[in-house]
This record gives sequence, C-alpha cells and structure tokens, in this order.
Amino acid sequence: MPLEKQAADQQPSVPIDPLDSPYPVPWNWVMKTYEGVSAREGSGVRYYRSHSLLSPDGEYAAYSRIQMQVQPELYRSQVSSVMFLENLRTGQLQEVKASSPLALHLMTQGKAATPGIISILAPIGWSKASDRLLARQFEGFFSTSDVSDYAVIWHRSQNRTTTLAPAQVYNNHAMSILLGWSQTNPNQVVFRVGDLGDEQWQMWTVAENGQTTLATSVEQPVVFGLRQMQLWAGEQIASR
Repeated sequence: MPLEKQAADQQPSVPIDPLDSPYPVPWNWVMKTYEGVSAREGSGVRYYRSHSLLSPDGEYAAYSRIQMQVQPELYRSQVSSVMFLENLRTGQLQEVKASSPLALHLMTQGKAATPGIISILAPIGWSKASDRLLARQFEGFFSTSDVSDYAVIWHRSQNRTTTLAPAQVYNNHAMSILLGWSQTNPNQVVFRVGDLGDEQWQMWTVAENGQTTLATSVEQPVVFGLRQMQLWAGEQIASR
C-alpha cells in the first residue's frame, strides 16, 4: 500500500452526523470550520445556509441559517441557528423557534450563554397535506456525548409551534433520534431512542400531548416535501 494511502486511511473520519441521523446536520462543516478558524485566527464567527424544504403544495419553503462562534478551544465554541419559514405567494418571512432546554437557554442568556452549546434547528419534512412542518432540533455540548434530538412541529392554520421529545418516564434513555412522522398515526412523530453503546435501540412514537408509546413492528417513519439546493446554500461568505 502506498504511504500516502496508508496515512489517509489512518486519519479519523468526521461523522456525517453525531447521532447518525437520516437528516444530518452539517457536522463536517462545523468541525472543519473550527479547525480552520482556530488555527488561523483563534476565534471568529461563521455562517452556514441549509437547503430549502418546499411544502408539497408549493406554497411554503423552510430553511435554516446556522451560526458558529469559534473559540480556540472546541469545548468553548457555540453553534446556534435560526429557522425561517417563507410564504412563497406573499414573500412573508417568519422565524420558527424551538422551546427545548438549550434553545431556550440561548434565547434568554444571549452572549452570557453557557460555553460549548450546540443548538441546531433544521426542517426535515412536511405533512402530506402541507398543514404542518416537522423540524429537527439537535442539541448538546461539544466534547461530550450529551447530545439528543427534539421534534419541533409548526402548525400552519394556527401559526404555532410545539416541541416534543420521548418522555423519560417511559424509557430511561440518554439519546433520541428524530425519524419523521408516524405512518400509522400521522399526528405523531417517531424517535429512535437508546443509550450510547447499545446495540439495539427502540422506536417510540410521541403525540403532541407528550404521550410516548412503543412503536409497532410495522411502523415506518415518513416525511413529505421537496428538498431544494439553491446556489446560496452551504458555507456563507459573511463572517466577523
């Protein structure tokens, strides 16, 4: 084996997603941004624009803008995000926010927020009727295994959001991975839950009132909508 190939094979690879989600956050960009900025400048702010997710009826588009505040030490860096919802008929733009613990902490504490926070909200799928948007709220801390998903649902007719996660009382899990809408009950969402190192994780469905139920053997998570990659998606030039 050539030495160059051997050296490349020995390099640790960056995971596509820390939780191996079917809807990955831009983790490769996060780690490469930290490595590049910390090595050249020590600290700085960089931005990333996600793809757009069009509703099945073509009337709405959802996308996220992710901000990374790089510090010389990874455990002091922060990643936050804003998710936008655009009415394509009127051009009206609004923010959709999660009410998960770290998302609320960032909103209330601002610059005084705890170092090391990761809080990324990104759209993953619409309902078949385009009346609800499902987004993944991925949050945790750098340099730890303390990461998990929440589900954020935006209701079009009521213009309100709900943040969900599997109830700890039903399954004492450490991590949740959002998989999509429930195929058997479209008003519920599906998570895979388990502890780090477990070989078999279970699937659970969660209703909007928080009721958490073990998924049936025929459960198949589903999402709808068209994923569209615009020219301005990806790493943003603007920085400070």
